[in-house]
Amino acid sequence: MSLIENKVNDFVVRFANVNGTGSASANFLFTKAIFRMGIPVTPKNIFPSNIQGLPTWYEVRISEKGYLGRREGIDFVVSVNPQSMLNDVQSVKAGGYFLYDSSKKLHDQYIRQDINYIGIPLMLMCNEAYTDPRQRQLFKNIVYVGALAALFEIEFDVLEELLGEQFKGKEKLIPANVKALKLGADYIYANFKYPLDIRVERRNLIGNSIMIDGNSACGLGAVYAGATVAAWYPITPSTSVVEAYNAYAEEFRVNKITGKKNFAIIQAEDELSAIGMVIGASWNGARSFTASSGPGLSLMNELLGLAYFAEIPTVLIDVQRTGPSTGMPTRTQQSDILEAAYASHGDTKHVLLFPSNPKECFDLTVDAFDLAEYLQTPVIMLTDLDLGMNDHISEPFEWDDKREYNRGKILDAAALDNIVKFGRYLDVDNDGIAYRTYPGTHPTKGSFFTRGTSRDEYATYSEDSGAYKRNVDRLIKKWNTAKDIVPAPQVYQDKNKSEYGILFFGTSQCSAEEAIDLLNQKKIIVDAIRIKSFPFNKTVQDFIDSHEKVFVIEQNRDAQMKSLLLIELVANHQKLISVLNYDGMPITAENIFNQITNQILSLKSSPLKEEANGKKNKQNSITN
Repeated sequence: MSLIENKVNDFVVRFANVNGTGSASANFLFTKAIFRMGIPVTPKNIFPSNIQGLPTWYEVRISEKGYLGRREGIDFVVSVNPQSMLNDVQSVKAGGYFLYDSSKKLHDQYIRQDINYIGIPLMLMCNEAYTDPRQRQLFKNIVYVGALAALFEIEFDVLEELLGEQFKGKEKLIPANVKALKLGADYIYANFKYPLDIRVERRNLIGNSIMIDGNSACGLGAVYAGATVAAWYPITPSTSVVEAYNAYAEEFRVNKITGKKNFAIIQAEDELSAIGMVIGASWNGARSFTASSGPGLSLMNELLGLAYFAEIPTVLIDVQRTGPSTGMPTRTQQSDILEAAYASHGDTKHVLLFPSNPKECFDLTVDAFDLAEYLQTPVIMLTDLDLGMNDHISEPFEWDDKREYNRGKILDAAALDNIVKFGRYLDVDNDGIAYRTYPGTHPTKGSFFTRGTSRDEYATYSEDSGAYKRNVDRLIKKWNTAKDIVPAPQVYQDKNKSEYGILFFGTSQCSAEEAIDLLNQKKIIVDAIRIKSFPFNKTVQDFIDSHEKVFVIEQNRDAQMKSLLLIELVANHQKLISVLNYDGMPITAENIFNQITNQILSLKSSPLKEEANGKKNKQNSITN
């Protein structure tokens, strides 16, 4: 049997566990130890939507090159779940390793000749070392972490340090956990060759980076954005956004002298009520938001239309999951794009933000509130389960204490005194953005009716066709104003180097960037752009116009971003080629590479391409 080539800081470990058995903290301990040794690492938690009992997996990619997207192929499997064991065995790459609980003999159906087996009697060891049944179950997970420490040469003092941090204030729990780690390590030392050909070595590649999930970053961003009201209805995978907001608000928004809370969190009876409360709080002058996922966005459509038409600032964080309907609640997708962009009946367009990492979750959450208030419109931030619920290496968050919130065009009492007649929907500055007032600003001036029905520039009910058209035309003018205000796309080259371009957004970034390197290795050069927001600005249009073909990478079946580009830009549909992934797992660089190379080969051999080349050669002959 051929072993995997010697790999230092470049391999993938998959933990196969039973949901609800306490494995999550042990697996994260493994990840944090790699991170603490200065090595780039990215975990993916693949879990079922029920509370307990079904298989769950935890994939960890270690990459010295800093590739943080999910990778295809598993080098090492830790299997402690009989339900999934057959599939887990098959998932191991040839020459890889399969660690299992050898308390019982492994059945012949699990034997492959091209992989290595590491049997550790986890259950027997824990039964002998611990008397409490719950401890026996929990410490079985810590035992295999200790075994991995020996096999991969993870620094043991790093694990002990992490346990000390984890159980600060509960120090009596530390010795039992250290004992479990040593049980696993000592068993490897006594029975197996170590370290393996795949292992880790300390590096200094992390710098001052942090590890955090996107939902926590959004929650913290909402606190720094000045949000004081959160109304929500729990739904996977967005629930922890508001939970994080609550935790950070308890820390930063409670008066230390009086104990008074400067925030309100309301769990509504459903998503429709939640968005209604947000709109009401925003209308009253509070910065407010909600968090949800696809099914919640569906319910919120009508009131998002109200906020758009009545021009009330509204912030929604949509942590996308696999749809339609209930779909796969604990799998990731980028499949709410069109629904979010045009939410509600009638003609509506909503500002969208596409963060790719936790730092952008923090930064763009803050920006979302500024944009919503300046533009007086809903702003929807589209993250996804992968970004929201998984831990990611991130640049540290930064905050400028001199930053002032952009609350937009608001008239105070003094300004109202200088106005003969206040027009709530009057376009004074010719940018489509009217002036507004907070309730109670002035005893006699500045009041208006907020309604979802048609009205004139002074908020007076009207079914006059001309007044209606002027209003919706002004909203489009405001939309065009937004194009120069929303975050600009990231362009990866100063000057185009190729006839091919790739366009991506959100959590496709890491794998797309790795795919660019894979393409370069095959002498295929591509230009790249990452979209951060909608509406699209001129940079996106120019990028598409300046390339023969643009590969649009997205994680949904129906090419929703490609559709949005075709709808909103003057783009030749033959230029845009879809690169899709929609199985609920994060897209990989290998997947992107294979789809693009196959498409390029197809383009080069197509009759249309040959005909075009023939015409070009003929033209050159005539010219010569």
